[in-house]
Amino acid sequence: MRFIKFGLLITILVLAIYAAVMYSLVDESNSFTIEKEINYPVEKVYPQFNQLQNFTRWNDYFSSSRTMRIEYYKPYEGKGAAISFDDPKNEKSGELFIRYHNPDRTLRMQVFEGEESNPTLVDVKFVKAGPEQTRIIWNIHTPKRKLLSRITNLWTEDEFTENLNRSMANLNALLGNKVEKEYLISSIKYDSLMVEKQEGQLLLGINVSATNTREALFRNIVMNHNKVYNFVLNDLDKREDEFGYAVLVTGADNYKDKDVSYFLGIPLSKRVGVSDNSFSFRTINETQSYVIYYQGSYSGRVGSIQKLLQNAKKENVRYGDIQQVFLEVPESENSVRIKLILPVFR
Repeated sequence: MRFIKFGLLITILVLAIYAAVMYSLVDESNSFTIEKEINYPVEKVYPQFNQLQNFTRWNDYFSSSRTMRIEYYKPYEGKGAAISFDDPKNEKSGELFIRYHNPDRTLRMQVFEGEESNPTLVDVKFVKAGPEQTRIIWNIHTPKRKLLSRITNLWTEDEFTENLNRSMANLNALLGNKVEKEYLISSIKYDSLMVEKQEGQLLLGINVSATNTREALFRNIVMNHNKVYNFVLNDLDKREDEFGYAVLVTGADNYKDKDVSYFLGIPLSKRVGVSDNSFSFRTINETQSYVIYYQGSYSGRVGSIQKLLQNAKKENVRYGDIQQVFLEVPESENSVRIKLILPVFR
């Protein structure tokens, strides 16, 4: 009995000291500001916040978990938009509301986590820092904490900053794919031979052999494109705006062969674990290349390929495998839009 009383006395003493420290040294709520810049104009950045289906794609709090379930409520964007979320594996749940928005300028969100009755207030300000730059200013105000749980305020800012760093990297990659695709489609000049510096890429795809006849080859490409595309979307849980165009890599002059071997892959930002052995990674190195944009029947691409090869021979340069970038999903042999890339070396 004496030990029980002594233990109880120690427990009360420890709790009293803890309460005194929390009361005197730790605020009941926490407020802080974080600023970030991103190299995209505000009119492209703001919709990624204001539209909650966009917001949850890149915000690491929601996108990092495969078990996160989210429900979206009308109007989906702007004032009144809301979501509820639940992640039983990571013990996260709550609701998020947009309470105010001023297009391309400001946004106010309220986040209720778990059983918390008081929200975290998130005010986001968007400032044009240049023609293609936006400064994003986050003002965070956490809810008042009870005395015994107030210690969490000591690391709230660090946790938010870490999440924000990962989220901004995701947003930068997402906008990069969106803007690159939009710009590429709008600025295409077909059938003109150009010299471009191609950036390196990491492709995830499959190695294939097919009969080189008009219908058989294209049918084989469509089948394998869909296989890779669905694997990246469903098995890897990627979204369309998270990766680039499908790329077919093959020998530059094998269009004359009876059988064609090729690698068809989709560019990813980094290597991931892949359980299906039929898929593999292939690295495309940064190179100087001859480029032609082509539109027409798939079989008609041969003329553009020959034009690239003739120019390489004329310039007396070595060349590598040709890359066929599908700017549209391949569906009909009679209508494709592709970018033909011939890497060259002097």
